[in-house]
Amino acid sequence: MEIANKRALVLGGTSGIGFAVAEQLVAAGAEVIAGGSSETSIEVARSSTGDSIDYRVIDVLDRDALAGLFADTAPFDILVNTAAPRARAMGPFRELDLDAFQGAFGKLWGYVNSVQLGLEHMSEAGSIVIISGSPARKAPPGTSAISTVGNAVEGFVRAIAPEITPVRINAVSPGPIDTPLVPLQGEQRQQYFQKVVGDQVIPRVGQPSEVADAVMFLLRNDFITGTVVDVDGGAPLP
Repeated sequence: MEIANKRALVLGGTSGIGFAVAEQLVAAGAEVIAGGSSETSIEVARSSTGDSIDYRVIDVLDRDALAGLFADTAPFDILVNTAAPRARAMGPFRELDLDAFQGAFGKLWGYVNSVQLGLEHMSEAGSIVIISGSPARKAPPGTSAISTVGNAVEGFVRAIAPEITPVRINAVSPGPIDTPLVPLQGEQRQQYFQKVVGDQVIPRVGQPSEVADAVMFLLRNDFITGTVVDVDGGAPLP
């Protein structure tokens, strides 16, 4: 797909990976609408991009609001969803709260909502990219919920790709990435990342732009669907 002059909708597009994707789409000549969870996140993003991106507040778990956003911005050619509305479900499986485990699936439901509703308003040759994560391939202790959700996301992509063709759908699976999803700051943040990537093949944390590069590749390549591209520094490898 040629990106220039295409209309792109990026959910979760006000920070982290989504914001990096939105910036790269603008640089490639696309008209970009970016959804964020709050006016505050939108104002922070707009301070960097000005009016080059059309920002909207959206909750990807609110099907009515999402349907309204898609109808208002239709038709569009590209849908990227990096939003991750999920409960923080970390810790030993034997001690994990069941509600937290179930809440972790908010990420999947957001993807299901956006793809199912978005298909009604996409061009025939449209392209969709969503985000998984390296714990789907190799789950460190304490990440059973995140790993299970990641596997469900990747299975979702493979399952629906044949049904929605000629629209394409793919996923990107990031490893440890330096985004606002990691709430720590300063030295604590650096120590956390050093611990996480210490045994990684490429021993550093990734950047949102590196994940966005993979998203752009999948958007452009018309011969790829139903697959997952890893951008993880070799995190799942022994």
